[in-house]
Amino acid sequence: MISQLVWLVDRGAALVASPALYLAVLTGVLYNTEAFGVLHEAARRVHIELSVFAMLVTLLHAGVGVLDSWFVVSGQAPKPAYSLSYFAGGVGVGAGALLLLIVAVLGFTDPGRFSRPWGPRVVHAFAYGGFAFGTIHAAAVGTDVVGFVRPVVVPSLVFLLYVLLLRLLVLRGDTAPDAAAQ
Repeated sequence: MISQLVWLVDRGAALVASPALYLAVLTGVLYNTEAFGVLHEAARRVHIELSVFAMLVTLLHAGVGVLDSWFVVSGQAPKPAYSLSYFAGGVGVGAGALLLLIVAVLGFTDPGRFSRPWGPRVVHAFAYGGFAFGTIHAAAVGTDVVGFVRPVVVPSLVFLLYVLLLRLLVLRGDTAPDAAAQ
């Protein structure tokens, strides 16, 4: 009974954390790029609060996920449809995602902790890696999202990469968002 409740809370937190992290990354891409106009202004209004929410739900998922993983490994909960070694690898990728996200948050909240060449902006960019690992983790062991990987996750990642590339081009001065859309 308790293992089922833990499973529900774990999966629920994961299903909320994933889109929240996506929106935190998207607004983070737009946050410091004034050329995006109204999107930049909207990102400046919501990015920090959205990122805090995403991290809190991610930490909830991680904490409950450790307990859920223990139930699976100890046999107190049903084993997944794949091997325990694959499960352990997926959990490891999730732990790597969490570590990168925590370091990225430290780059923002405690910038004095980091010095050149690893300044706070570079360290905060670890959020991209954390998001990528988190997405791999969700696709690999998230039995709830397997059917959404191709129709939803892949196109949304392509869009995120497009916006990131557009931002890089704008920052280099190669194009403006209006010129790229034409």
